[in-house]
Amino acid sequence: MSLPVPSQTQRLLALFAVIGVIIAAGITGTVLSRAQPQASSRGVIRVESGTETCGQGWTDSHGGLLNFAVHNTTIAGEEVYLQGAKSGLLYGELEGLGAGATHNLSVILGDGSYRFVCLPSDLSVQLGPTVTVSGAGQPADRTPGIAIVTNADLIEPSKQYHAWIDGRLPILAADVQALEDAVASGNVTVAKSAWLTAHLEYESLGAAYGAFGESNGAINGSPASGTTALNDPNLTGFHRIEAQLWSGVPPPQILPYASQLVRDVTTLRTTFTTAQIPTLDVGLRAHEILENAIQFELTASTDAGSGTNIATISANLVGTREALAPLLPLLKTRFPGLSSTEQWLDRSTALVAGYHHADGSWSPVERLSTTERQTLNSTLDQTVELLASVATITDPRTPEQ
Repeated sequence: MSLPVPSQTQRLLALFAVIGVIIAAGITGTVLSRAQPQASSRGVIRVESGTETCGQGWTDSHGGLLNFAVHNTTIAGEEVYLQGAKSGLLYGELEGLGAGATHNLSVILGDGSYRFVCLPSDLSVQLGPTVTVSGAGQPADRTPGIAIVTNADLIEPSKQYHAWIDGRLPILAADVQALEDAVASGNVTVAKSAWLTAHLEYESLGAAYGAFGESNGAINGSPASGTTALNDPNLTGFHRIEAQLWSGVPPPQILPYASQLVRDVTTLRTTFTTAQIPTLDVGLRAHEILENAIQFELTASTDAGSGTNIATISANLVGTREALAPLLPLLKTRFPGLSSTEQWLDRSTALVAGYHHADGSWSPVERLSTTERQTLNSTLDQTVELLASVATITDPRTPEQ
C-alpha cells in the first residue's frame, strides 16, 4: 500500500515528465517521458533551434497548455531549454536533440516572459527572442520552474561525498581483513558473519561505483552469463566468496579469494584518493542506487547463497542517504517534494529493517509472502520515483550567457 504523494510534488513530477530530461547516458536524439500531456486545441507551435534561429517561430503571447515542435537546424546535436527570460528558471528541456531532429515539448505557462535557449555542441549559447505571456494568470496546474544547477554548484557536494567515501574505505579494509582472518582460522560461522559485515559496508558506498573503475568488478562483480558465482573461473570478490562459504567449500580453498579481496580493497583505497566523482554522479546515484536494488536485490538475481539481498537493500538505503546529504542545500530551495522523499526513505528503511531478526539473520527474498513482496516493492518504487526528481534537478546545466 502506498501513501498519497502531495499534489505539489505531483505538479513538480509533471514538470519532469514534460521537459524530457534524459538521465541515461549515451542516449541521443530521444526524449524520455513518463506521461504525455493532453493535446492543446491551439495546435503545435513549430520552433527552430539553430545557431542563428534559436526560438524563431514562437511569437504568440497566450498561455496555458502549449505544445512545441522543436526542430534542430544545425549539423550537430544540441540541448534546448525553455526558461524564464528574467528569472532564468527552467520550464522545459530537450537534451540530445540530434541534427535535423524534431521533438515535442509541452508545458503549461502562466503570465510572464519566456525564451528558448539553445546550446549547440561546441558552440556558444544562443538566446531566443523574449515572448511575453499575458492574460493567462497563474493556472494552478502550471509547469513550475526550477532554478538551474550548474557544475560549479555541484563541485562542493561532489567533494563532500568523495571525502565521506574516502573515510569509509579504511573501515572496509578492516572488515575484509577480518573476513580473511576468519577464513584462515577455518571458522565458517564467523567467516559468514564477517562476509556480511564487509559486503554491507561496500554496498553502502554505491554512489561512488562509477569512480571505482576496475576495482568494482574485482570486488563485487557478478558471474558471467551462463556461469554461476561458484564456477565462473574469472570471478573474484564478495560473490565468489559468498558462493563458496554457503555451499560448503573447505576454508583452505576459499582463503586465496579472501586474500585477493584484501589486496583489491587495498588497491581501491590507493586509487580512489586521486579519483574524481563527476558532478553529475552524486544526484544520479542518489536515484540509481535504490533503482538497482529493486532490479537486482529485490529479485534475488545477485544472491550467491547467503539469502541476504534484503540486507543489501538496507545498505543501499544508507548509500542513498549519504549521496543525498551533500545535495540538501541545493534541493531545499528547488524541490518541494524533498520532505516527502525523506519520509519515504524513512518508511523504506523501517520496512526493510523489519526483515532483520534478533539472531542477526535476514529473511531471504524467496521466503517473502506475496503481500510482503508487493508491499516492499511498492514502497521502494515510490521512493525511487521521488528520488528521480533529485537526479533531474541536480543534472548540471549550462547557464545562459
